[in-house]
Amino acid sequence: MQKVEYTPSAADVKALRETTNAPVMDCRRALAESAGDVEQAKKLIAARGQQIAARKADKETSEGFIGHYIHQGGKLGVLVELSCQTDFVARNELFQRLAHDLAVHICASRPLYVSREDVPDTVRRAKEAEGPGLVDKWYEEVVLLEQPYVRDETKMIKELIESAVGVLGENIKVRRFARFDIGEA
Repeated sequence: MQKVEYTPSAADVKALRETTNAPVMDCRRALAESAGDVEQAKKLIAARGQQIAARKADKETSEGFIGHYIHQGGKLGVLVELSCQTDFVARNELFQRLAHDLAVHICASRPLYVSREDVPDTVRRAKEAEGPGLVDKWYEEVVLLEQPYVRDETKMIKELIESAVGVLGENIKVRRFARFDIGEA
């Protein structure tokens, strides 16, 4: 018996592209490899994004964009500095939308640090003394990259950024953020 190869239709490729923002050829390849299984194709695209992110992690990010979000009639606001390698990507609509989405997430989830490495040693040691199971849960609450994304809790913020790296082909990092609440110090 001869093996029949699956060839995705243009409509299938377009639908997958709209849900993942991945390049057309990546969508076509993922659909072909998964024999048309859309969920499996999404996983393949996410895995490819993670591989690209790992390869690009050491690249310098000297360009970027400041994302912002103002909520509750101006009573709460967030600024987030999202950095990338080139000004071409910094001007990209997808990149700027990611910066905005991260600002919305920060507004809703109230993280204190970008990554585990940003947590001061004294705070880390105090939390580790409370017990290892509690530390991981605490990191999920206060570290941006380890939080579930508020608009899709099946994705972590780190995965959201890795997905953008896969699509845009450049290293992307959250450099810093600031959250402002009227009446809070």
